[in-house]
Amino acid sequence: MKEYKLKINGNSYRVAVKSIEGNIAKVEVNGTLYKVEMEKEINVPANKTPKIVQQAPVIAAAAQPVKTSAPSSVGAVKSPLPGVILSVAVNEGDAVQVGQKLLVLEAMKMENSIEADRAGTVTSIKVRHGDSVLEGTDLVIIS
Repeated sequence: MKEYKLKINGNSYRVAVKSIEGNIAKVEVNGTLYKVEMEKEINVPANKTPKIVQQAPVIAAAAQPVKTSAPSSVGAVKSPLPGVILSVAVNEGDAVQVGQKLLVLEAMKMENSIEADRAGTVTSIKVRHGDSVLEGTDLVIIS
C-alpha cells in the first residue's frame, strides 16, 4: 500500500492507495474509501498488489438537507461529504442565522443544502460554483 500526503487548495489530505485492479483503484482519503476509475489500465505485478481491506457499507441518504458537524473553534462550516458546489447563497459580510442556507453541494447525484451551524457574519467564502470538494473541506467561515 502506498501512502501520500497531499495539499490541495491549502487543505491537507492523507491518501492511501489500497489496491489497483484493472482500471479501478481503491483509494482511502482521510479515512474514507473511494473507488477511482482510471482512464488507462495500470499493470501491477501480482506479487505487488496489496490485500483488499474490508470496505465500509455505503448508506443512501434520504432527500433532505445535510447538516454540518458541530461548530469548529475557527468558525469553519465544513463539507460533510465529497461533492461539487452548485451554488453559493451568501456573500462575504452577510449576517447569517442558524439553519440559513449557505450553499448547495451536489454529492452522489443529490443536491444537499449546507446550512449555517451558528449565527454570525460570513468572513470568508472558501469555494465557488463548480469547485470539487472533499469531506472536511472548509466551505464558509462564520465569525
